[in-house]
Amino acid sequence: MMAHNYSPEHPLNPETLKSKQRELRAGFPVPLTLRVHRALSWLLRSEATGEDDDVRFILLWIGFNAAYAGDVSLALGSESQRERDVFMRFFTTLVGFDNKHRIYDMVWQRFPQEIRVLLDNRYVFAPFWHHHNGMAGFADWQDKLERERVAIGAALRRQDTATILSILFGRLYVLRNQLVHGGATWNSKANRDQVRDGTALLSCLLPLFIDLMMNNPEHEWPMPNYPVVD
Repeated sequence: MMAHNYSPEHPLNPETLKSKQRELRAGFPVPLTLRVHRALSWLLRSEATGEDDDVRFILLWIGFNAAYAGDVSLALGSESQRERDVFMRFFTTLVGFDNKHRIYDMVWQRFPQEIRVLLDNRYVFAPFWHHHNGMAGFADWQDKLERERVAIGAALRRQDTATILSILFGRLYVLRNQLVHGGATWNSKANRDQVRDGTALLSCLLPLFIDLMMNNPEHEWPMPNYPVVD
């Protein structure tokens, strides 16, 4: 197998990942084949968007969704909580495979400032919007945000990368909803910082997630939503 070099400063090249997938795909089970093929297709397409961070973020999120999503139709709780639970399972699995601590290094060497800014940003915190949309039970959104800050600090001290990522991607999920559901203007100055930082994070983390998945074909990857049906 060819070497696939990686460092937080030089993330994995999508074309390199595609070459690796071609080498290994014959040994992949069907669920992993579908997840990797779909995720790579969106990752590669995102490379052609130039400076359009809104479009690139959406394409990268679709790629991430292809990699992680399972059948959550029977899950209980709010949409954001269901997604957070699925994130946590996915990230716990990947961190368990990541014996070289590549995800942790990416998070805390490459993007520590961007991540802290996103985690402190009320405009990507779901309870903030629930409150402003008149939903009961979220008047204390500031207290909820502070409790998450405490949880993040504790996870950082434990080097609990899976928890940090699940909280971070919970924030990015709010941003995804804003864009996909028409809650933002294209190229808006109002959300430019979070779109820019979210795009940068996804463009570096998604290739790493796909690489770890390909390195572990023996894991029982669940069949993704919408499998190929004749």
